Amino acid sequence: MHDGVTRSSAAIETRVLDAIDAAGTVNLLAEAVRVPSVTGTDAESDLQHRFARLLTEAGMDVDVWKLDLADLTARPGFPGAEAPRQEGYGVVAVTPGGEGPPALALQGHVDVVPTGDLAKWAGSDPFAARITGDVLHGRGACDMKAGLVANLAVARAIKQAGVRLARPLAVHCVISEEDGGLGAFATLARGHTAEAAVITEPTSGAVITANAGALTFRLEIAGRAAHGATRYEGVNAIEAFWPVFQAIRRLEAERNRDVPELFAGNTMPYPIEVGTVRSGDWASTVPDLLIAEGRLGVRLDEDPAAARAAFEEAVAEVADPWLRANPPMVSWPGGQFASGRLPAGHELLGQVGRAVEDVTGARPTETAAPYGSDLRLYTAGGIPTLHYGPGDVRFAHAPREQVELSELHAVTRALALLAVRRCAAL
Repeated sequence: MHDGVTRSSAAIETRVLDAIDAAGTVNLLAEAVRVPSVTGTDAESDLQHRFARLLTEAGMDVDVWKLDLADLTARPGFPGAEAPRQEGYGVVAVTPGGEGPPALALQGHVDVVPTGDLAKWAGSDPFAARITGDVLHGRGACDMKAGLVANLAVARAIKQAGVRLARPLAVHCVISEEDGGLGAFATLARGHTAEAAVITEPTSGAVITANAGALTFRLEIAGRAAHGATRYEGVNAIEAFWPVFQAIRRLEAERNRDVPELFAGNTMPYPIEVGTVRSGDWASTVPDLLIAEGRLGVRLDEDPAAARAAFEEAVAEVADPWLRANPPMVSWPGGQFASGRLPAGHELLGQVGRAVEDVTGARPTETAAPYGSDLRLYTAGGIPTLHYGPGDVRFAHAPREQVELSELHAVTRALALLAVRRCAAL
């Protein structure tokens, strides 16, 4: 037995592992996927209240509060938002008793992205929670309701096993991760903290200790309107945009030349992409305005202000006479994800690695992710944080979204070992 694990503590770990309800966890995941908790919708709040009730039933002390949206948006460091919303709720559960702040927080977000074209989904119902063999399909199955359910299953197993914790365990359920991180921002502003945190985003068996950032940008490109029959009298905003798009691609290549070792195997950890383009209001009129929105990857440890400046400079320097006379307008609406990383040498990495190895027989690899997440808010708030959770991020946000149930069970077991070890089960 390594790491000072005694026969008594090993017996406690076995009790907790034996108390995990595998079938019940699958049922809970199916129920969660069937709630269409798209960011900003009423269903997002519904799922928060449902998890609050389930965490209460798991014997935890639960704080449920309505977010003061006006106050949060006015606070320094507000992470931005893209989805309109009328309300939001925070949910934090903590095991009773124990001394000091929680030794560990397990965190996950309840919100999911929109479904897209329903015809692309098998069965045409993204929220059916269809199961085929070892796989559960549906919007949010991978990103990240499987991780949320794993967190709850750990709390349930500890209660079912009759185990008391010397130091508290916390479960954080947050909203609005997909469009900026309002829920995590509100949770930290509420005063909830922990000595360390694991966000159970999908990691395909790896441990993610760093995230690149992502900043939402908006470009407005001017043209000059004219009748389509005399288009030579106008300037087409779509054509004016093309050299700007080429400049964005050159900037992307430049910012991805030196890839950190943590991104091994990923040749583009800091992508820049234009996601929406809108132009024109009449078929026979030369369009005089183009609006493009997209995301700018932020390098590890880069100040977001420096990333914005690099983008704005690349756009401003496009050598085009029309654009020189009519400079593109750049603004930064929506989500603003900085990068973040677990402090070098922090014990959490080794602790998670050992728990995973004890369950799977293999030590997980350490890597970094090219997308933003709540990790950067927790680390900026002084909580050392990493990602480890069920699912493959390549299925996230796609009409083929799915998660392997065997992976859900393995992750739940590893998190249970981590919780009882960090929180010193009695």
